[in-house]
Amino acid sequence: MPEKRRRSALETFWDWFTVFCFAGLVTLMLQRSAEDTPRDKLWHYAPPAVGLAVANYAGNEEVHWLAAVIVAAVAAYVYIVLKPRIWKS
Repeated sequence: MPEKRRRSALETFWDWFTVFCFAGLVTLMLQRSAEDTPRDKLWHYAPPAVGLAVANYAGNEEVHWLAAVIVAAVAAYVYIVLKPRIWKS
């Protein structure tokens, strides 16, 4: 019976990419939670966080097309629902 190789943490592209995206999501959440009247609730950040975890899993299972689609859906959600302002106007 062949042994399944155990992966160490942060080994694949998807590990690094999703952690980077998650860090951006956490930064946005922390920045907005410091506002006098926060514009979103904590649960608004759950769908993209779960989406990034699922994308990471799909990518690590070498279903790269699905991981890319999920990451695109997460980006669309963040853009449409959370509405981050990247540039000051």
